[in-house]
Amino acid sequence: MGHPFKHFWTIFKHRHQVIRNGFHMGIFFSFLDHDLSKYGPTEFFSSASHFQGNCSPIGDERRKNGYASLISLHHTGRNKHHWEYWVDFHKGRLIVKTMPWIYATELVCDMLSASKTYNKKAFSGEVCYAFFKKHKGDLYMSKATEAYVDWCLKTYSISGFKDLKKKQTKAKYKEFVDLYGQVDIVEELHLNGDISNF
Repeated sequence: MGHPFKHFWTIFKHRHQVIRNGFHMGIFFSFLDHDLSKYGPTEFFSSASHFQGNCSPIGDERRKNGYASLISLHHTGRNKHHWEYWVDFHKGRLIVKTMPWIYATELVCDMLSASKTYNKKAFSGEVCYAFFKKHKGDLYMSKATEAYVDWCLKTYSISGFKDLKKKQTKAKYKEFVDLYGQVDIVEELHLNGDISNF
């Protein structure tokens, strides 16, 4: 079954780091249900069997399962802080909804926590932001969501949580939604790089 105890400790640390990040950003109790689906049998046992310790088990499952991940399908379909939750498919097009502020902010907290959980010694705001900049072209976020997440991670890389309080993030989020709107329609799927990098 892999490493159930190590996996449990990893997701426990990650979840509580997200909650701490949320307190810094003025969210307080909104993230208390973060990633609870990871503790259910559908995700837990499969994730434990693909445990790596330095990255999400989803990557290992993808490599061993023809790049399809049942863990990811289950998890992103039940957790609104993942951009995948806000992507629909209709008549050959992707319909991408801008994530509500609360979930986009939770996503930022999630990214920071994952970066710290999987590589604590090398963790920094700069490293997390550089990772996002490198990979954001592979994500189907709306323009407003992407701009907001980018701004938050860049701001964190410069000044930590000091300039990421609730009032500041809500104002910036509104600015991006006013600029880009609530929905993007993707006519053509973009494929960046080799699928083996998943």
